[in-house]
This record gives sequence, C-alpha cells and structure tokens, in this order.
Amino acid sequence: MAGITVGVDGSHGAHHALEWAMKEAAAHHAPLTVLTVHEVASNGWTGNPIILPPDEIDLEKTRHAAEEAVAEAAGRLGESRPASVTVRAVNGFAAQELINASRDADLVAVGSRGTGGFARLMLGSVSIQVVEHAYCPVVVVPENR
Repeated sequence: MAGITVGVDGSHGAHHALEWAMKEAAAHHAPLTVLTVHEVASNGWTGNPIILPPDEIDLEKTRHAAEEAVAEAAGRLGESRPASVTVRAVNGFAAQELINASRDADLVAVGSRGTGGFARLMLGSVSIQVVEHAYCPVVVVPENR
C-alpha cells in the first residue's frame, strides 16, 4: 500500500490536515508521508525552481518544523497514531511537489488554506491546484472555526 501523503506548511490548516491524516493512516494501517516544501524562487524564463546554497539551510529548518509538528500531533493522538510516519522535505513549489507525490500515494490530504494572505478564501491556491491536478483522491481538511 502506497499510503497517505499530507502537505504541511506550518499553517493552522496544515496542522488540522496533519492530525486528520495521522488518524486516517492509523485507522487504515497505512504508512503516512508528511511532505513539507521550502518554497524557492522561480526562473522567469523556464518557470523551473531556482535552488541556491542558502535554500539547503532553510530546507533543514523546514524539515525540523515538520518533524516537531508530527511529534506534537502524535502526542495528542496517543495510541491512535500510524505505525509508520516519514517526513520528507524538498525545495520547490508546494503545489507541484504535492501533485508529483500524488503519483505514488493512495490519498493526498491538504489543509483548506495555507500561509497565503487571502484569509476570506475558502480554499488556498495550493489546495485548488492539488485538487485539480492530483493523480489520486485528495481530501481538503477544513479548519475548525
């Protein structure tokens, strides 16, 4: 079983998605991959990511933050946490990396909104792109208001 992939960006919505995905993975005895993306600059001509040496330092910070979020969520869930959790951190564009990860997942979970600045939107730009282009089912976990 390929398992569940959840996108985590440090936002409130991502924490809800992480906790939901951990419960779901535990219930289905599925492995969980926590994907966090350090957003990098885009090449204006090709649209490809530009990854510079300082991005590696930021990537490690991003990985560490995701690992802390997993530990916090696991502590809250107690026994109902999945047996296998892998944290994967990459440099790139969040939507594209989640779409790529959906090729090898049974399910992708994302928060309804990330760290973007348009608070009144029901869905953020990343969640919309993932829903539209993923290769597997996608769950958009709403924030508890």
